[in-house]
Amino acid sequence: MIVSRILLKNWRNFRHAEAELGRRMFLVGPNASGKSNFLDAFRFLRDVAKPGGGLQKAVEDRGGISKIRCLAARKEPQVEIEVHLSNAHDQKACWKYAISLKQDSRGHRRPYLDYEKVWKDGDLILNRPDRYDQKDDRRLTQTHLEQISANYAFREIAEFFESICYLHLVPQLLRHQNAFSGPAMRDDPFGRNFLEKLAQTTEGTRKSRLKKIEKALQLAVPQLKELSVTKDDAGKPHLAAIYEHWRLRGARQQEEEFSDGTLRLVGFLWSLLEGDSLLLMEEPELYLHTAIIRRLPGIIWRIQAKKKRQTLISTHSYDLLLDRGIGGEEVLLLIPDKEGTNIRTASSIDDVRVLIESGISVAEATLPRTAPRDIDQLSLFNE
Repeated sequence: MIVSRILLKNWRNFRHAEAELGRRMFLVGPNASGKSNFLDAFRFLRDVAKPGGGLQKAVEDRGGISKIRCLAARKEPQVEIEVHLSNAHDQKACWKYAISLKQDSRGHRRPYLDYEKVWKDGDLILNRPDRYDQKDDRRLTQTHLEQISANYAFREIAEFFESICYLHLVPQLLRHQNAFSGPAMRDDPFGRNFLEKLAQTTEGTRKSRLKKIEKALQLAVPQLKELSVTKDDAGKPHLAAIYEHWRLRGARQQEEEFSDGTLRLVGFLWSLLEGDSLLLMEEPELYLHTAIIRRLPGIIWRIQAKKKRQTLISTHSYDLLLDRGIGGEEVLLLIPDKEGTNIRTASSIDDVRVLIESGISVAEATLPRTAPRDIDQLSLFNE
């Protein structure tokens, strides 16, 4: 399945926004326009559905309803998310899931359900609050989505949300794990325990993926010859590479000696190969050379075509969007406004569509629109 449509109301930057989604989508917009917050709506649903998660924890991890509620919401206290799920080969929604949240006006200020609804093939099969919720309003502090005993009729949705994948690998976290104290974040979104994840993957799968990544790195990283996962005497996993060198057997390096770009590229390729679920990516171009960046859209498309998966990518990169294979319908343009950020597909904006149809790349047609209006004055900055 893929998410074919999403509607957001009072979610972070978005007072009211909706977007049609395809198999591969690129999010572009100014800084602080809401690209990460848009992706976080999917992560929120994943956190609600995951075992050990649930509504209360998902909201608490984000600082409470007051932190996720749009500042422009004014008198409307609810936060709403609705997603339509379709089969990968068409856009007809086979499932719809909608949730609306409010917060206690006093006391513990707990989040609770304003409503939770599920449609299957157009038929409403869940509509809360129901008569049981009316008898016991504490039931509204939990979704049916997170309860195995309650989600039987739509468990396919719960399993889809659970499988959503997000990795925004921070090289410094991976390279210097011991320098960062405290417990790792749930689901390790920034790759602090990425090496443990690789080591825990079954040997055959791990070797197969690393061999594919190795071939790509040999083209992108000068003199890299071999990539593997090893363990030291204490059993701690390491990413190891052999580089062609004047030494007879080459020079061996571990992750602490890898460049930021090499580590990011390994994380990017591993994420693409890891499964067939919805994949969320933030700025995959970070630390990478221009020549590599320009080939990322093609890599994403070829791998996801085999796995039938959906990928949502936020980016600021001109080079990434130069790929002529990216259509205007694949680009979501985030447009900030006083009443919250609006979302438009590039192909729905007349002058942008005309430029793309005339042969201009989506980079040239869309990125100039994301530049802050008075950015030229930044050059006047002084102490």
